[in-house]
Amino acid sequence: MNSRKLEILVGFFVALGILAFAMLALKVANSGISGSGETYTLNAKFENIGSLKARAPVKVGGVVIGRVESIYVHPQEFLPVVNMTIDAQYLCRFSDTSSISILTSGILGEQYLGIHPVIAPSSAEQRCLGETVTENKQDEAIDDLFGVESKALGDGDSMTDTKSAIVLEELIGQFLFNQGSE
Repeated sequence: MNSRKLEILVGFFVALGILAFAMLALKVANSGISGSGETYTLNAKFENIGSLKARAPVKVGGVVIGRVESIYVHPQEFLPVVNMTIDAQYLCRFSDTSSISILTSGILGEQYLGIHPVIAPSSAEQRCLGETVTENKQDEAIDDLFGVESKALGDGDSMTDTKSAIVLEELIGQFLFNQGSE
């Protein structure tokens, strides 16, 4: 009778260990049991994406706000296009003048997308969300200064100010080539 209780207790701890291992595996794979909530999509074209992969994080100031959904080559321009899913709380918050770069964690770490945001004026955010635009003299002054109407990035929009990945092998090759010519 005593050994039966011991067997049940050992079985319980083994099952608990398997469950903990499964949770750790999901956490490491950056996925979860439930979805991350509402998202919207943004696109960006780059000259070179280096080793950027799908599911790479999209960060603003080091904080993850989205993930790379997919990467493909544009059929006419033959440039890599990156599709991102961004948390819906940032919908229409970034201006079309925001820039995006492919960055690396550490010297040889993973690559991720870093957004350098320009916050959209409230009138541009209201237009993007389909709301009635309230007059704001400060927003009008900014639009008049630059001669264009501010635009906020919404679902399916493209970021045009992109900075490609710096490939370490290319830098080493350029350094060696320059040293040999001197």
